[in-house]
Amino acid sequence: MSRTVARLFTDALEELGVRHVFGVVGDALNPFTDAIRTSKNLTWVGCRHEEAAAFAAGAQSQLTDTLGVCMGTVGPGAVHLLNGLYDAAKSGTPVLAIAGQVPLSEVGTDYFQEVDNDLLFKDVAVFRATVTSPEQLPALLEVAVRTAIGRRGVAVLTVPGDIGDQKLPADRPVRLSVARSENRPDDPALDEAARLIDDGGNVTLLVGRGARTSRDDVLALADRLAAPMVVTLKAKEGFEDDNPFQVGQTGLIGNPAAAHAMDHADTLVLLGTDFPYREWYPEGKKVVQVDRVAEHIGRRVPVDVALAADVGPTVRGLLERVAAREDRKHLDAAREKFADWQDGQRRLAAPGHDKGLIGKVRSAFDNRDHLVRPEALAAAVDAAADDNAIFTSDTGMATVWLSRFVEMRGSRRLIGSYNLGSMANAMPQAIGAQLLDRDRQTVAFCGDGGLSMLLGDLMTIHTERLPIKLVVFDNQRLGMVKLEQEQAGLPEFGTVLDNPDFAAVAEALGIKGIRVERAEDLAEAVQRAFAEPGPVLLDVLTNPDEIAVPAKPTVQQGWGFAIAKVRENLHSTGS
Repeated sequence: MSRTVARLFTDALEELGVRHVFGVVGDALNPFTDAIRTSKNLTWVGCRHEEAAAFAAGAQSQLTDTLGVCMGTVGPGAVHLLNGLYDAAKSGTPVLAIAGQVPLSEVGTDYFQEVDNDLLFKDVAVFRATVTSPEQLPALLEVAVRTAIGRRGVAVLTVPGDIGDQKLPADRPVRLSVARSENRPDDPALDEAARLIDDGGNVTLLVGRGARTSRDDVLALADRLAAPMVVTLKAKEGFEDDNPFQVGQTGLIGNPAAAHAMDHADTLVLLGTDFPYREWYPEGKKVVQVDRVAEHIGRRVPVDVALAADVGPTVRGLLERVAAREDRKHLDAAREKFADWQDGQRRLAAPGHDKGLIGKVRSAFDNRDHLVRPEALAAAVDAAADDNAIFTSDTGMATVWLSRFVEMRGSRRLIGSYNLGSMANAMPQAIGAQLLDRDRQTVAFCGDGGLSMLLGDLMTIHTERLPIKLVVFDNQRLGMVKLEQEQAGLPEFGTVLDNPDFAAVAEALGIKGIRVERAEDLAEAVQRAFAEPGPVLLDVLTNPDEIAVPAKPTVQQGWGFAIAKVRENLHSTGS
């Protein structure tokens, strides 16, 4: 029995276990959306912007480790997918994008809305092709899916508007199985790494997302080496909870204990991480790096022993070779500093902080309007959220507060645009996450700038009846940009946002809105938001002048901040 091109696609997606296809309907996609309409297992999720659709598809892929799927129609529809697809590509997660095209007979004539999709997606896609005849299928689809899954990236298939409803010449089954395997370094390479570690003095582990499925092995290695464990943001969900070796994050969102652990190590062992910030790697250390992607090794810091393999079997091989350490001073010093830093953070986030003597003095300088401190908001959400909640976070200050005050305990999950660093990702990623399990709590840490950029897809949340909790850090600013400007000695400029009452906007769209303007109302508002059975937008006016002190603040940053504040005050006085 023959099938149309569109029906072949939907049957193949069902076979893969895909449940949702995200996009915006349009003429070239009509055969596909009609096939989805009559599908038993696929659901079309109509978004208000294709960028949100791509973010949602990427979120599902990251959370399930399977293929995410999105669609965009001819020209602008396909173009709008790009940012969300770049996020998937930079996150190393497989996504299939179906892009519409003008009728085949019009391709190359500068037809209305025509865009060269194969050129457009050249940089972002590990595979891209245009379907020009039904005879190319199902082979072309099989190659696209296997490439996306095998290379953990984006595949784009462009389908002209007059191809989707054409019949296939034969009903050949689609074969999409992809067998995965773990790679282990050979024995001489493991022997070399073990010798370097044994002779390398104090050891610190820098652990990333690539090690997440090997938690027990990595903890055993930390114990054997008496090594503090610096955890990247993307590895929080695998290594933060019940871990006697971890000392939090390094970098701009990090803490002094993690910086101490890195600086006082003689040898760094990098496990499944491509942490990008070169300035946060200390100089003069011996380095062993383990990464399944060979081209990731050595591009951030010079590496003495490179092990291009999966973390789990590599660490198990090292455990058979490295000697146990009895001296635990390096680990104990880092952990003590981490505990002290955590105590200070808890005091800062306490509801009554600004009522104490230190808090009153501090508020006179940085919170004269007595707005809610973002630390207190993040800590309150951490306390209220389920131990299996899924968190998403917008790039910027919302991620800073989440990294410091939300603990990935239990089976909590965390995703964000942590490689691309896009704005506006948290809300659409929460859409994808919540659709996977409507009964599992999903919490989006939204910046006011990020939320307003894709504000229209609040309507998708309402339409799909998704019980997402949207927590808006409403500081009327592009907060991270403000901080960057001030640390460089520049007065704040162009960062002020003329925000609406987001809670009122949510109410107008059929979503429960709660607005918090005073610190004393915060605790009750958070509890009320999380008690609501449906979607909630919690709009909290937070202090725009809150300073997230980096792990190793420099004198130059301090002077820059002071100079910026003087310039800002002079400007406000003279205006």
